[in-house]
Amino acid sequence: MAESDFVCKAIGAATAMALGAGTVAFAAGWLTLSPLAWRYLGLRADAATVQPQLGERPAANAARIEQSGDRAKLIFELSAPLDATAFVLADPDRVIVDLPQTNFALDPETGVAAYPPHRKPGLIASFRFGQLAPGKSRIVIDLGAPALVLRAACDKLDRDGHIRLVIELAKTDRRSFQAAVQRARIQLAALAQPKKSQKPEPESAKPVIMIDPGHGGIDRGAMMKGVIEKELVFDFAKAVAAKLDADGRFKVAMTRDDDSFVPLSERVRMARDGNAALFVSIHADTLGSAADVSGATVYTVSDRASDAEAARVAEKENQSDAAAGLDKIEDVSDVSDILFDLTRRETRAFSRFFARTLVNYWRAAGRLNKNPRRSAGFLVLRAPDVPSVLLELGYLSNENDGVELTSARWRDKASSQVAEAIKAFFAARESGATVTKTDPEPALVGKIPSARQ
Repeated sequence: MAESDFVCKAIGAATAMALGAGTVAFAAGWLTLSPLAWRYLGLRADAATVQPQLGERPAANAARIEQSGDRAKLIFELSAPLDATAFVLADPDRVIVDLPQTNFALDPETGVAAYPPHRKPGLIASFRFGQLAPGKSRIVIDLGAPALVLRAACDKLDRDGHIRLVIELAKTDRRSFQAAVQRARIQLAALAQPKKSQKPEPESAKPVIMIDPGHGGIDRGAMMKGVIEKELVFDFAKAVAAKLDADGRFKVAMTRDDDSFVPLSERVRMARDGNAALFVSIHADTLGSAADVSGATVYTVSDRASDAEAARVAEKENQSDAAAGLDKIEDVSDVSDILFDLTRRETRAFSRFFARTLVNYWRAAGRLNKNPRRSAGFLVLRAPDVPSVLLELGYLSNENDGVELTSARWRDKASSQVAEAIKAFFAARESGATVTKTDPEPALVGKIPSARQ
């Protein structure tokens, strides 16, 4: 078979001139030989594109970086050829490479830091990979300096038919990089299809509890000594859901039921469209410089962070979409309306009520942070009509918390307390208990069931 048969994308001789001011547009856009993309770039599709054969999903078995000076390559060894599309985005500066769904048989921490802390990073500062959506995977390359994509192509490696995906970058100036970003954003907007409006699910006679395992897919969340946040919180969320299902009084849904990425706005939409009566997002934190900090924390949404630590956590969790390579989208859903504002105030009051209930029940399961109830501007908690909290189970960076968080016995005990807190919350509401909307710490009219020891 000819060498060219193994080339997924041929960029052509003009690629070599992409560093010149007159040819920036070539390297700025989507590197794909689809007719739409080539027409967009104003270039001829002179080279052939080889589509991968149908069958098993390609597997990536190894990855390495080659970089020196103003050039860099990120190379993945593959089991089969695939079609890759690459573009750049800013804030933060990064390269996005979209692929058909690929099995990444790699150490999860591969690419976390391409350069040791004491060395200045090259063009590739770090990279990550994973599933973005059903049938789609993504590689995100964090840049140490502005760069353009010269090619994203599959090459034949040897006579045995091994394939490698080569993503080649070249350093550029800020102006040229911003031009490339603008072109990519125009292309993204042109290709984006408006979602069909879905009819809300009919209201269930049972309260709908939406359990949200944080992160997922390409967004792994925190990692510490082989423990990956997205996996840990998914197991915990399933345990909570199973206990609520067994109770029989609730309809339980999860924002993700596998290792897939779900944008923050989509999680909020799922809660609202599903008529959720409560939304519980589950995470696990890390602190690089304070290993002695430990214990669970329950967060609610607020326009101002309750403290600097809450602001830090919210900022980190709000980067979930960026970690998956999604571009920033302005939130225009906030309506300035009296009735809307009253609904949001009531919702936030019930959110704080549940946060207090959850903290009380958690005492029987494990340690609490020294300030266990905090608030900040978490994007995932912004449903105006669904009481929502974010539960940080503990700190992976703390040795004692790490032992507990990875213990099946502790998970069973702690998830039981979360389920019991949810039951207590609805028992209080069904009994006619309300919360005042004026106090910073809402008072319960009636008596909340005490935490079970």
